[in-house]
Amino acid sequence: MTTLFEPQAPVIAATSEGKGFPVRRLFCIGRNYAAHAREMGKDPDREAPFFFTKWAETVVPSGATIAYPPESANFHYEAELVVAVAKGGRNIAEADALDHVYGYATGLDMTRRDLQFEARDKGRPWDTGKNVEQSSPLGLIHAASGIGHPATGRIALTVNGDVKQDADLADLIWSVPEVIAYVSRFYRLEQGDLIYTGTPAGVGAVVTGDAIVVSIDGLSDCVVTVGPKADD
Repeated sequence: MTTLFEPQAPVIAATSEGKGFPVRRLFCIGRNYAAHAREMGKDPDREAPFFFTKWAETVVPSGATIAYPPESANFHYEAELVVAVAKGGRNIAEADALDHVYGYATGLDMTRRDLQFEARDKGRPWDTGKNVEQSSPLGLIHAASGIGHPATGRIALTVNGDVKQDADLADLIWSVPEVIAYVSRFYRLEQGDLIYTGTPAGVGAVVTGDAIVVSIDGLSDCVVTVGPKADD
């Protein structure tokens, strides 16, 4: 049987060991830092976390220039700790969750905030605000076997050298084991899945030419530049 077209090549993320990490899916946890929840107009609490999904194709490596997306005039950065899943499972127990982790990376969840808010206010899905081409920049993935499982440490973001986000991983409302256990209740996690664990307070807009750097203690930086608006 012939095919109509060649399938897109899989997205391969880079690791600090020089190996490729094939990316399968992205699960992104919303409002997982109390101060960020407040700046989004919500009260943080310990009700069940929520998450949204993104395509693997949204992942781009550190060092990339990302296009300013169309249909938006309010493009925001969100610095995140990213978990790379190595072993699949469903209904994973919290006590076993870290056994399913390959490693960790710095990342960005770039957001068309105006479209996200429009969808939120109308009770609609966030896809147009979140699931955007080149919206998930990713730094090198560091194996947990080498760095452990970071539960504390500074997470910060700068734009053109100015600090915009500055917090500690200990401020996460839902920890990495809790997030893994929760998501696995709804989907069978698989090798290659990435979990973006949420962003601290201080999100804001960028413009063409801005240089963004995400830093997390013990991990490689994620660095991107915002390019001109996408026109194709």
